[in-house]
Amino acid sequence: MSLIRQTYYALKPFLPDPVRMFLRRAWASRQLKIHGDVWPVNRAASVPPENWAGWPDGKRFALVLTHDVEGQRGVDRCQMLAGMEAAAGFRSSFNFIPEGGYETPAELRLWLQKNDFEVGVHDLRHDGKLYWSRKAFRSHAQAINRYLKDWGAVGFRSGFMLRNLEWLSDIEMLYDSSTFDTDPFEPQPDGAQTIFPFWVSSRRDGHDVSGDSRRLTGNARPAGAGYVELPYTLAQDSTLFVVLQERTDRIWKQKLDWIAERGGMALMNTHPDYMSFGGDVQRDEFKAELYINFLEYVQKKYAGEFWHVLPREVAGFIGTRSKALINGC
Repeated sequence: MSLIRQTYYALKPFLPDPVRMFLRRAWASRQLKIHGDVWPVNRAASVPPENWAGWPDGKRFALVLTHDVEGQRGVDRCQMLAGMEAAAGFRSSFNFIPEGGYETPAELRLWLQKNDFEVGVHDLRHDGKLYWSRKAFRSHAQAINRYLKDWGAVGFRSGFMLRNLEWLSDIEMLYDSSTFDTDPFEPQPDGAQTIFPFWVSSRRDGHDVSGDSRRLTGNARPAGAGYVELPYTLAQDSTLFVVLQERTDRIWKQKLDWIAERGGMALMNTHPDYMSFGGDVQRDEFKAELYINFLEYVQKKYAGEFWHVLPREVAGFIGTRSKALINGC
């Protein structure tokens, strides 16, 4: 990540909202002109992993829904969003910041889990400082591991999609989701360049750690033993509707159709903080109907063709299959 972008994300909490949004939109406009040939679709990302045998039950593609909750406004909207998803026949994962600017009620986490949703850990403080030094990250990882255990969670995602895949092996998780196939609007714009899950091995495994290591495996594991990486492959809602100021869900639909044709994983990351569930739509919001309409599009066009599960289930499936590959079965 460049020094300019690192400085921006460090100062982000202190910038007035209008200034922050002006800077983001100016940067995004520049990136869109430069990277229009690889966003929202990077054709190189469609190559399946080695020995890929497809999704369970012969499903055409996988659909995984996740949400990052960034503030109190998002916390207050979680149950409403979950209710709308459930009514449409979907389930998702909600990722909460353990030591951010809000409290995550235990009652909310338990309600989500009781109703077949998943709870994950989103960074530690979401302040852009998670990866500033190796020593600090080890300390942060210990705290994150405590929250994973306390919350009964197995998934993690870094704030601002910052990442160091080698360091992340310190976290006792089943999977990470801090990467993407292609997203030039993020502070670390280099994508994983795949629309499939992949295994990130640790040097403790006797392998080099590499973002291109797409040998599939994974199961609940101790720190240092490797993990499954689940890149998001559909554009974030904040990017589409808040930064780029799109007015329709056409980009989601176009990308989904492309992923479905290639048998990949359509993993979406949205934020209840930016969804308006009625009343006036603020300048940093979009109508929640756009998200629900997209889900209805998936259900109608691809009924019976997609494997819709929680991210932990995708990671578990990858692990079971990989063990057979590793053992030569």
